[in-house]
Amino acid sequence: MIDVRRRLLLKASLFGMGAIGTPLAAQGWLRGFTHGVASGDPRQTSVILWTRYAGHGDATPLKVEVAEDAGFGRVAVTAEALASAERDHCAKTEVTGLAPGRWYFYRFIAPDGSRSPVGRTRTLPEGRTDAFRIAAFSCANYGFGWFNAYAHAATRADIDLVVHLGDYLYEYPRGDYPATGQTVTGREVFPANELVTLADYRSRYAFYRRDTDLQRLHQLFPSISIWDDHETANDAWMDGAQNHTPATEGDWQVRKAAAKRAYSDWMPMREVAYDSADIGDLATLIRLDTRIEGRDRQLSYGAVLKGASDPQAALSAFRDGPFADPKRSMLGPAQEAWLDTELASSVRRGQRWQLVAQQVLVGDLISGRDATPDWLGADAPDYSRARFTAGLASAQAGLPFNLDSWGGYAPARARFLGSAQAVDANLVVLAGDSHNAWAFELANAGKPAGVEFGVHGTTSPGFEGSLRGIAPDRLAQSLLARNAELKWCETSRRGYMTVSLTRDAVRCDWHLLATVRERRIEIQNVSATSARGFKRLAFS
Repeated sequence: MIDVRRRLLLKASLFGMGAIGTPLAAQGWLRGFTHGVASGDPRQTSVILWTRYAGHGDATPLKVEVAEDAGFGRVAVTAEALASAERDHCAKTEVTGLAPGRWYFYRFIAPDGSRSPVGRTRTLPEGRTDAFRIAAFSCANYGFGWFNAYAHAATRADIDLVVHLGDYLYEYPRGDYPATGQTVTGREVFPANELVTLADYRSRYAFYRRDTDLQRLHQLFPSISIWDDHETANDAWMDGAQNHTPATEGDWQVRKAAAKRAYSDWMPMREVAYDSADIGDLATLIRLDTRIEGRDRQLSYGAVLKGASDPQAALSAFRDGPFADPKRSMLGPAQEAWLDTELASSVRRGQRWQLVAQQVLVGDLISGRDATPDWLGADAPDYSRARFTAGLASAQAGLPFNLDSWGGYAPARARFLGSAQAVDANLVVLAGDSHNAWAFELANAGKPAGVEFGVHGTTSPGFEGSLRGIAPDRLAQSLLARNAELKWCETSRRGYMTVSLTRDAVRCDWHLLATVRERRIEIQNVSATSARGFKRLAFS
């Protein structure tokens, strides 16, 4: 295993220093400004501003002030927004006419003169840019613990942009995931049922956004967000999901539309599934949808092995047949063509980095050769044991253990990485979804293609939650020995990562929390750096 030195980064009070004022107190639930403020999807001269205001009618016009100072002595722009019942009383407006690469302060003012909390945001830089830092998050399951990762990031003064890589919330009913016995006291979700209708999804967003640590993060930094599966339903694809049952939950397209509408209401984002933006001349940030617009249905080892008299023969036929089908897609033809164009255009314009933010791991991951069922622990449920057994069998056939990631769409993965190679992109992929921390040197057709940084869950448990019979360090050693692209992993800690871009290198810092089951911050740091043009990682 790579010798990675971990150093204590920071112990901070949850209610520590902030750039403006004190952390948000809980807002009134029914009337007025109920959920603080947020900003997102910044560009060089514009940004989207968000709040929620519940007035006494169906719609309330709000005034928006954007200033150069926290005291609003130098107001730069004024605008209007509408908080309407049709949009769950959420108000969202794109403010234009701003200067590139600078911080602004903003607030909303209601007709009665009441004001929202003051938010802070930042436009993207233009022209020569020497440095930029992104904080990346994923997989925030409310019931599994406190949002200490958000709280820690909100104490920092060196973050330019927040990127959320998906699973901003979870759709499960109370007591499902986590089970009642696993739920941290005081972290029971509302509504208690599984999310299916528009009202369900809106209610869960409203509940999540009552969390003061999440409110504070939105208040202080602009964000770019990407939905993954749990913003709709588990293991979603364009025409369904693992836990969607049409007979009892209705048409999938209706449910998907409801989930997308609630996301649009509550997130400070443009209403497009994929997009890109330049960070000066330093990077192009490309945001993909690998989940619900163009993804074909996931393949299943369970279906391959069901009733098979010779499991390895069945897996070999699967590997050479459906698994290798070039027609299967993660993105769909339109988005795939768009991505090819974006990568080529970014390189042609002289952007130093091509930064692709998306949901699931690109790096190849096959179960270790020494893996055994004992790794699960004696109390593992039957469904975990069946899934693990299938993973062991698939590894013998050289197949990945997770068919929901890019590894389950091998031809699509090859097209993506081949496109980056064809234009000699300095490709950096950011991935969420897995709940664990990863660093890969990506390859295609035996040649380097880029690097990938996978972020661990904000609260959602990683392999430590299911592989209780093996120590995390030994698991890492097993995975590293089997997977040539994998250079480092951490499978037992929650937290977030920051990605620091300079003209000559990109560095990722994984911030590993001591706990999420208590509301406190204690973090360790692991770093990996890739020099521009080399597509290799160095650790510290």
